[in-house]
Amino acid sequence: MPDSRLSRLAPAPYDGDAEALARTLAHAILSGLWSPGDDFPTELELGRHLAVSRNRVRNALVSLASTGLVERTAGRGTRVREIGDWHLLDPQMSDWMTGLAAPHPQLVREIFAFRLSAEPHVAELAASAADAQDLARLEGAYLGMRDSADTPERRAEHAEHDVAFHAAIYRASHNLVWRQMGHLLRPSIVALIQHSHHQAGSLDDSLERHWRVMEAIRLRQPRAAHQAARQVLERTASDLGLTTSDTATEVAAATSSVPQLQGAS
Repeated sequence: MPDSRLSRLAPAPYDGDAEALARTLAHAILSGLWSPGDDFPTELELGRHLAVSRNRVRNALVSLASTGLVERTAGRGTRVREIGDWHLLDPQMSDWMTGLAAPHPQLVREIFAFRLSAEPHVAELAASAADAQDLARLEGAYLGMRDSADTPERRAEHAEHDVAFHAAIYRASHNLVWRQMGHLLRPSIVALIQHSHHQAGSLDDSLERHWRVMEAIRLRQPRAAHQAARQVLERTASDLGLTTSDTATEVAAATSSVPQLQGAS
């Protein structure tokens, strides 16, 4: 019997593009339509439902397997792998994460846990290392957030400025690894911010918290920057409906792998 979840995958004109098909299937997994441990539809089922050739489906599934989303075993079919096996920093995965409106709840918790363990530390570094150009980037992003906050139709624009604000903090750390990490994590951060904005009402409190981060970095107050960045993420947790207990295990795991890098590169 065909998987009933297939009905939520709309057939589309893929024009021979296995990459577009792979994106559709990846989005279905990343959004939780199929969860870790689930059996994935067969090549034949996917081909029939999406009106594409079996060969194109096979090529798309190869892409999903190469990024750790699925595992293919001869005689057993395709299974969605555990989130811990997903290659979230793979460039292909980063591309699929872009524009993902509703990530899998466990993925939201994992991304949030990493940000909670990393970003206060990065903000602390930025408060010691930021130069005039860094501060200008940070202020420009904040002003964009402020100017777009009160218009619901500009929420997507506001989210872009919000992402730019956090990217500016990673860059202002002047540490090569953190700067590269900020770039690689951008799609994941975009997905989390967009999801939290969708859940939020007024953005006034969020703006105030971001302003405190910016001011602490501008005034070269590392500990204040650390605390302010954590308060921003506490607001994010509230918007996402997360609590400390929800993410305690994930934060502990993420913290153990966060590089404790000091100083400028």
